[in-house]
Amino acid sequence: MQRSFLGLALVLGLVSAVGPFAIDMYLPALPTIGKSLGASPASVQATLIVFFLALGAGQVVYGPVSDMLGRKAPLYFGLALFGVGSIGCALAPDAGTLIALRFVQGLGACAGMVIPRAVVRDLHTGTEAARLMSMLMLVFSVSPILAPLTGSLLIDNFGWRSVFWAVAVAAVLAAILLATSLPETRPPGERVGSSLRGALHAYGVLLRDSHFLGLSLIGGFGVASFFAYLANSSFVLIDHYGLSPRQYSVAFAANAASFIGVSQLTARWGARFGLVPMVKVAVTAYSTVMVVALAVQLAGVDSLALMLGMLFIGYGALGLVIPATMVLSMEEHGTIAGTASALGGTLHFAAGIAVMGLLAPFANGAPVPMLAGIAGSALLACGLAWGTLRRR
Repeated sequence: MQRSFLGLALVLGLVSAVGPFAIDMYLPALPTIGKSLGASPASVQATLIVFFLALGAGQVVYGPVSDMLGRKAPLYFGLALFGVGSIGCALAPDAGTLIALRFVQGLGACAGMVIPRAVVRDLHTGTEAARLMSMLMLVFSVSPILAPLTGSLLIDNFGWRSVFWAVAVAAVLAAILLATSLPETRPPGERVGSSLRGALHAYGVLLRDSHFLGLSLIGGFGVASFFAYLANSSFVLIDHYGLSPRQYSVAFAANAASFIGVSQLTARWGARFGLVPMVKVAVTAYSTVMVVALAVQLAGVDSLALMLGMLFIGYGALGLVIPATMVLSMEEHGTIAGTASALGGTLHFAAGIAVMGLLAPFANGAPVPMLAGIAGSALLACGLAWGTLRRR
């Protein structure tokens, strides 16, 4: 059983990580891409924003389709579309073309974001689901640790276009792994009654469920705080603080390691203290640390070491919040797990895109706008947690 559990987490985590690799591997190259294509920082950031838009919008489709057709067929389609988009990005002659193909790439990538969460709900609930979700995130989170380092090595030796060739190869490997190692967890007998009309009804049920929406948005603003870091950190750490792309990758990986390491305690602490109390305490700690980090910068203390240390602590606390709220949000919606996973994921990305859009006019390469976005998102997540979970 333990081997089966680990094997499932490995497969689901690696399939889920294909899309994030397409984000994290090219983050160190954002300034280089701008110079290579003669594009402004806003245009370069648009290649990131449209990818997130596609990730959020596509999940609304993939979730119900996976309820109707099973989990594996939509995953194959998504990986194929992702591969085509990746090859197109590698050959893009200008920023406009790159932006368009990043959208295509994102539409393919979101299959691997939404469907593995539904597979977890197909098989487990409660603390066992939290355990599998946290293990999946352990494998999935290899992306923000290894991808920036791998990307910086590829960029240094082969140029930024090599990043997209690499993720195209990753999509092929993920398809092979999916074909050989993952059984279908939504057999035909469980698809009876799943239809377009049923999907629309399911979305209506979920949109009227304030508890589901609250939990999804707690995780959503947690994700949004990380999106604020994704969109701005390369400019802040490389241009403002003078780190090299490789040093930036190490700093980025440290925050990811904190998130991953603490997330592995989700099931253990959830079983001991309860998932709901754990989320309340963790999100409060996260928002407190992020507000203090912003206050320090506003007070004129522009210390790279202090900022990185507080981000490390804060993202560790966030590692308890996101997997737990994912599990809690789908606990009562097992028969429409794909649709629930899709809407939850869409809300995550909608919150992230909204925060990135609000920050974009103020982004100047300095730490304060980035930290303001992170702290504001953390406070919203904290307020939602205490409001949503007060009776639980």
